[in-house]
Amino acid sequence: MEHVPVIDLGPLRTGRGASDVAAVLDRACRDVGFFCISGHGVDPALGAELEAQARAFFDQPEREKAEIAMSRGGSAWRGWFPVGGELTSGHPNRKEGLYFGRELAQDDQLVVAGRPLHGPNLFPATPAGLRDVVLEWMAAMTDLGRVVMQGLGLALGLGRQWFDEHLTADPITLFRIFHYPPGGGDDWGVGEHTDYGLLTVLRQDDCGGLQVKSRNGWIEVPADPDVFVCNIGDMLDRMTGGRYRSTPHRVKNTSSRGRLSFPFFFDPSWDAEIGPLPGMTPPADGGDPRWDGVDVHRWEGTYGAYLTAKVAKVFPGLHTVIEREPS
Repeated sequence: MEHVPVIDLGPLRTGRGASDVAAVLDRACRDVGFFCISGHGVDPALGAELEAQARAFFDQPEREKAEIAMSRGGSAWRGWFPVGGELTSGHPNRKEGLYFGRELAQDDQLVVAGRPLHGPNLFPATPAGLRDVVLEWMAAMTDLGRVVMQGLGLALGLGRQWFDEHLTADPITLFRIFHYPPGGGDDWGVGEHTDYGLLTVLRQDDCGGLQVKSRNGWIEVPADPDVFVCNIGDMLDRMTGGRYRSTPHRVKNTSSRGRLSFPFFFDPSWDAEIGPLPGMTPPADGGDPRWDGVDVHRWEGTYGAYLTAKVAKVFPGLHTVIEREPS
């Protein structure tokens, strides 16, 4: 498969023809690890409003955006970072962004306990509408993530509700808004990488620039704001014994405009133990060589531990500050 297929999710959402959708999902996850979805049921007007609010935020001077800098979010890892403030494999990314997660109050027991990546979000005073549209978008993406994982449960022969019942009853849901400024020459907005967890659901604007690594080279993913891009993360690769591929991808904004992307991560529960799915065994040789040389099939432990270690490499300076904070 030398392209990213577009799959109509409508039959899976209605229940009529779900097995056919599951079969197409299975092939896409085995062949390329990426697929696009139409028929997802998310109101295009909501996506358009999210994009408008995001552009209004990033159009502000840095001093205004820094009012919600990630350093103010503590161990929750929430807020804004500037261009170059996020690393991939130790290299600064040519993008700025906003990090969000499930909204939790300061007195929530998980926040009081200091669990990383849990806490209240940081929302800007301007634009005032960003908060409501982000929370509405995250709720819609959480519902959509469950639907896609139900399709993958069918595709893997586990049953539609397997992931809900065994892995994602209380999923980790993280949301990012990235702005890739125009220009930059040979610099990558974000270099080659794979995602960490189960499933990423991405809305793009119409600028393009996302590339996926197939077995025969890099392929471009068409940019359509109303057709979402989904990809498999490291944990589903590990859980399926490599049947489903956690595929490297990268971004370069070659347009003359600022590019916006909106990745949403639907991941296992924090305390979920990550091991092979029923009937799946890890490859004896570690499977196909990975971009980073890491064998994900040797990972054992909880998803929370895996995620915290990964995010700490993306923001090492912030992680060091957080470690020094008094408990």
